[in-house]
Amino acid sequence: MSTVPRGLRITLLLAPALLVVVGLFGGGLAQAVAQSLGYQPFLPGRELSLDAYRALWADPAVRASIGITLRVALISTAAAAVLGTAAALLVRSLGRHRRRFAALLQVTLPLPHAVAALAMILLLGQSGALSRVAAALGLVEDPSGFPALTQDGFGWGIIASYVWKEAPFVAVVVLAALSSGVAELEDAARALGANAAQRMRHVLAPVLAPAVAAASVLVFAFTLGSYEVPFLLGRPFPATLPVVAYQQFRDPDLSARPLAMAIAVVTALLVGACVVAYLSLSERLRR
Repeated sequence: MSTVPRGLRITLLLAPALLVVVGLFGGGLAQAVAQSLGYQPFLPGRELSLDAYRALWADPAVRASIGITLRVALISTAAAAVLGTAAALLVRSLGRHRRRFAALLQVTLPLPHAVAALAMILLLGQSGALSRVAAALGLVEDPSGFPALTQDGFGWGIIASYVWKEAPFVAVVVLAALSSGVAELEDAARALGANAAQRMRHVLAPVLAPAVAAASVLVFAFTLGSYEVPFLLGRPFPATLPVVAYQQFRDPDLSARPLAMAIAVVTALLVGACVVAYLSLSERLRR
């Protein structure tokens, strides 16, 4: 029998992978923080300061990006939560066909978000399938007259891409929560005379709420910090915070680098706060 404690044994087994993850992520984050404070050894004469963080709100691109970033993240999260929960409840009610439709929900999960963004361009763009169908039906004179749903100021294409990808994720999480003895509780409530509304309120809602909340926090964190979908489906201005950070990073003027890193650090802190909220909700869900 091994004399090494189980916890220590697991830690030693995970150590190589943890060192790589912590080294890459932690090193990158530390460098971003240092550069956001003005650490640029290739530009002598610069001192460490919080000037980049003070300049965040003064930058018009950053001010404009805050609104569209929060708008896209909040609407995408709310829509994904509602549609995902509704889809999970629908699949649950299908009886013996439940397994097939549950598998169908998972088809989009392994697809990269860049693929989802390209699909939205082919579907919603002014030269896409939907615009051509509308022109064929006489709803618009030609495809170019179709409303702009990609590269638009509101972010409809970005939202559609996120909802298409994240609603099935929410549905899978909700289905997992509903599979843990909820049917037996509903049967007991039904036997005690509870109607459908009462069963939903007193049995399903307490089970659904933590699962939906935890999944929604993850979706919000991802949509808040994602880069590729807003880059492909959004406008250069106003753009989301990750896109603005990249735009500033690519500026040939190296004096703009601290601002780019400050935006990245703020975005990382917001996503980190969402992760902490998710862990808290997950702990409550396990109880």
